Amino acid sequence: MFKKILDLFHRDNLLNQALKESYIMLDFDREMFVESIKSLRKQDNFELKIDVRKKDLMINEYEREVRKKVLTHLSISGTADITAGLVLTSIIIDIERIGDYTKNIVELALNHPSKLEGSIFEEELVKVEENLTNTFDQLIYAFKNSNVEIARKIMDNSSEITKKCDKWVFMLIKGEGTPQNPTDAICLALYIRYLKRVCSHLRNIATSIVNPFHRIG
Repeated sequence: MFKKILDLFHRDNLLNQALKESYIMLDFDREMFVESIKSLRKQDNFELKIDVRKKDLMINEYEREVRKKVLTHLSISGTADITAGLVLTSIIIDIERIGDYTKNIVELALNHPSKLEGSIFEEELVKVEENLTNTFDQLIYAFKNSNVEIARKIMDNSSEITKKCDKWVFMLIKGEGTPQNPTDAICLALYIRYLKRVCSHLRNIATSIVNPFHRIG
């Protein structure tokens, strides 16, 4: 289904322009995500190579432009391309939300006095971070090439990550593995929660490649 929809986007029209802008948005998300993790988890001072807030504002602007182009195209072409327009509109909502959560991670880094350690979860937490970064790369490829097989793998993998994140948060609530410093404990719980939400929105995008419109998300 998504491949047929993608064929519509590849025509020279507003949908094609909107699709290309969604690619840019997803690339921005990946760049912001990598930099946000670095700022919180890999350095003792708040330093960013990119302006994450500015990137987030750019994503918001692209989201408005995509919606405008989709609506304008459908107004002109009628209902023939309505499914394609709805799918893309659904996708950019998830892309925009990922940008918000990466900005939240940066805000944690800004307000946390030093590099955040993962307590007893550190080793597995690093694996989750690496896994999510790789998921961005896989999703960008699958999205641009309508690769259902890769999208399905992302869906399966993301389910495991979200379960793991939930388990860690509940353990922290119960006092299991909680850092002695309350600030670290709060920051770690929020961070894990943000990772889960990023993962969930990546999964939602993957479902748009695999599922019919009514089963996206």
